[in-house]
Amino acid sequence: MEALSTQHITRSFSGRVIIQDISIRLKEQELVSLLGVSGSGKTTLFNVISGILPPDSGKVFLHGEDVTGRPGQISYMLQKDLLLEHMKVIDNVSLPLRLKGVSKKEARLQADPLFEEFGLEGTQQLYPAALSGGMRQRAALLRTYLGSRGVALLDEPFSALDTITKGQIHTWYLDIMEKIHLSTIFITHDIDEAILLSDRVYIMTGSPGQIKDEIVIDRPRNERQGFNLTPEFLSCKKNVLQVLGNR
Repeated sequence: MEALSTQHITRSFSGRVIIQDISIRLKEQELVSLLGVSGSGKTTLFNVISGILPPDSGKVFLHGEDVTGRPGQISYMLQKDLLLEHMKVIDNVSLPLRLKGVSKKEARLQADPLFEEFGLEGTQQLYPAALSGGMRQRAALLRTYLGSRGVALLDEPFSALDTITKGQIHTWYLDIMEKIHLSTIFITHDIDEAILLSDRVYIMTGSPGQIKDEIVIDRPRNERQGFNLTPEFLSCKKNVLQVLGNR
């Protein structure tokens, strides 16, 4: 069953077409990456999917419901964690609930049980400055999840992390996706990251940006440990590079 789909999305600015005829799909509990060079329109597409921008043409469907141009339906996490430094961690992560009209007390009660699941137990009453980079990203991901309807858009959320921390949070995120039944579309410029995390990779190229190809990663996500050292991984990477090289 599809968690999310777009149908023939086109969007322009000042008469210049930025993305054209974009149709993608995301199945339940699937992780799909959007991979492409800067300027190919990935973030514009996310802005349309999330409802921040209306498309010139096309539709966005969430669990079969038309949500085109309706912000607040699909959670969107930007590259920076954007935690509010003056608010405690529990109030940061429960902010989406408050914006939906939930009381502060009830929002905290709903968020608190998830802190352990997200590896944040004991940080509820801290302020963001006390958290490491990896923990800040986990808090931002928990906030994204609390505002979601089972679908999250992540725009390069791990790019600022060091290599070791990034590897750890990759493993953690794949695990948490399974536990909380989350479906994810993930923007990245990192080919290795896209292959290691994804079930499928959409490659966006051109100006205006279009979907050039779709590459399926056959290795199950729970068997990705050491995958980047295998001939299978290198074959996937060669396929991606070839598509990008033919843009």
